[in-house]
Amino acid sequence: MRPLGTGDPLRLGPYRLLGVLGEGGMGKVYLGQSTPGQGTEGGTAAVKVLKPELAGNHNLAQRFVREARMAQAVTSAGVAQVLGAQTEGGRPWIAVEFLTGPTLEQAVRTFGPLDEPSLRALAVSVAGTLGEIHATGLVHRDLKPDNIVLTADGPRIIDFGIARPEHGLTLTTTGQIPVTPGYGAPEQALGRRVGPAADVFSLGAVLAYAASGQRAFEGGHVAAVQYEVVHGEPQLGGLSAELRALVEPCLAKEAAARPSPAEVADAFGPVPADAACAWAHGALAEDIEERARSVHELTTVLSASGDPTRSGLSRRRLVTALAVGGTVVAGGGGAGVWWLRDRAEDRARAQARRERERRALFEVPPAAETPTARAVPLTGEPPEPLWELGSALHEKTGTPLPVRDVLVVADPDGGLTAHAVTDGRVRWRADRAKATATGGYLALSEALIAAVDAEGRLVTFVASTGEPRWTAPAGARRVLAADDTAVYVLTADGRIRSIARANGQVLWTKRVGQTDRDTKWGPATAGRSRLIVSTKQGHVVALDAASGRQVWDVAGQASGDETSISSVVTGDVAVLNGHKLTARRLSDGRELWAENPVVNGKTIPAGPPLLHDGTVYVTQGEALTGYDPDTGKVRWKAPKSYHMYSPVAVQGDGVYAFRSDPVGLSLWAYSRKGRRKAWTLPLPDEPGLHWIQGDGNRVFVRDFTRLIALPALA
Repeated sequence: MRPLGTGDPLRLGPYRLLGVLGEGGMGKVYLGQSTPGQGTEGGTAAVKVLKPELAGNHNLAQRFVREARMAQAVTSAGVAQVLGAQTEGGRPWIAVEFLTGPTLEQAVRTFGPLDEPSLRALAVSVAGTLGEIHATGLVHRDLKPDNIVLTADGPRIIDFGIARPEHGLTLTTTGQIPVTPGYGAPEQALGRRVGPAADVFSLGAVLAYAASGQRAFEGGHVAAVQYEVVHGEPQLGGLSAELRALVEPCLAKEAAARPSPAEVADAFGPVPADAACAWAHGALAEDIEERARSVHELTTVLSASGDPTRSGLSRRRLVTALAVGGTVVAGGGGAGVWWLRDRAEDRARAQARRERERRALFEVPPAAETPTARAVPLTGEPPEPLWELGSALHEKTGTPLPVRDVLVVADPDGGLTAHAVTDGRVRWRADRAKATATGGYLALSEALIAAVDAEGRLVTFVASTGEPRWTAPAGARRVLAADDTAVYVLTADGRIRSIARANGQVLWTKRVGQTDRDTKWGPATAGRSRLIVSTKQGHVVALDAASGRQVWDVAGQASGDETSISSVVTGDVAVLNGHKLTARRLSDGRELWAENPVVNGKTIPAGPPLLHDGTVYVTQGEALTGYDPDTGKVRWKAPKSYHMYSPVAVQGDGVYAFRSDPVGLSLWAYSRKGRRKAWTLPLPDEPGLHWIQGDGNRVFVRDFTRLIALPALA
């Protein structure tokens, strides 16, 4: 947002222009304010005009007129409405509804992926709006996260810049890309005629991004992305099995195989009337409210004074207020957004410098591409390590954490070190003053590492480079878990604290449990509005993630030797290990199923569970087993072999676990498809920490202080 300059009109039709919201090679978009009684109801609008030197260009003027009329034909409540237009005489202009809210792209980048209720509400709303657009005979043709605005009243579709009648031909010239790569349908990428099914494909790609924060189709350049759209499979690993089953049909390669918008809405609905959508509560709702309040304050002052320079409102405050209130300025108006859209002009760039710099710290940087190793075929011999490092790990703490192109570990000096996943070389280090290994570490959005420093502050680093990002006072002893909204830490005095990911503010602090042992909370899992924490003594507690309120708890879950209890969350189910493997309903803690094998009169405890592709893998009793988390039904089972307490890794066709027997310690690999043993890798039988983690067709092995990278089974 910037003030009007020389040559800018002061008024267009009934709209007094207050400032310039955006400018491109073809025209400008102004913030306009109308007054009642001039053919309008009053209020603000985004007013779009062609540049004076282009207004005389007959072809451009006709395109502007055509798209203005096309956008006026769409009267759905789910789009930004066209408030007025002048298409004849003078400078053509269009006034469209000014929306106060971030785009879906901005919301996901700032606040993280949507939770499932919000995603379902988004799908139902946008699908319904697409149905109404199609009913007018139009196809939007450029649905993407940047073209969906989240307002207090729900999602709104904007930008009909390349919309066409269903029977209309593509009007782009040779070599142009008419849609955003990764969101346009295969038929669009191939330059063929498109229909409503193209918008359904785009909706599927939008929902995949909103649910996971990752695009369904990615590549190193535009051509690679378009190739994946036409020939590749969508990357939906970040979605639950239930959501993946709903999104995948939308991404069918053949248009005829995709559901209609009405079928999409039915599949994702019905949305309960009391569903707590992200745009109606929490940090995102507060952001929307702040924008609306700032615009109201600004326009009220201007209306009273008629001149911002006489109102006591400084130019700096004017720019800041408009930026906060009007990050999203263009909607529904045909010829508007195709010249305005520019991701660089988001809220952080438009706000006052201090606010911009503070907020920029919390933006998640783009993640590096995941370098994938070549998988190896199943043989009877273990593969040669890709690389191996001796004495690379802290003796008493830490597990390997793969984050795209690096592997973060607790190093022998008590800090953090990131190794390149390709060759093990050190990419960056954070000494223990900056990040203590004993304070734990976890990944945020596949781009940031969160940890605790020597002074108990919550600190974050860019995963690929180690660049410090934001720091928040936390009084923390250990970082426990994170979800889309917050990072959860254990304080120095044994309380649990929630720190907002959006701005580093403390959301709540709670004392959980009654005994001294209950101040030693260990492994934790966050997801689906719950935070699950446990102690080695078998006390498991589920907290409401928004408030810290205790929702349910389980006592006596510990195994005989008090091995750490951990959990995984999927859908409305939490699966816990311990003296028995138990699945609990996330909402109220009711036990859904349990596995409690007894061998020679003794209960066999379960190792830490792993969730992979909708199946929970765990070592317990005589076999390594994969369960359906909802029903407890066995989906996969390895041949009989005891892997007591071992963690599990799944990568490619391989399922991996440790085994300790009289011969010694070894890593075993099984084929998922063949359900048979593939190979055994002997390891030094040293007492100490052992762990395995799979990522990028690699299996990372912690063997006490040694670090090994193995290729996964093909």
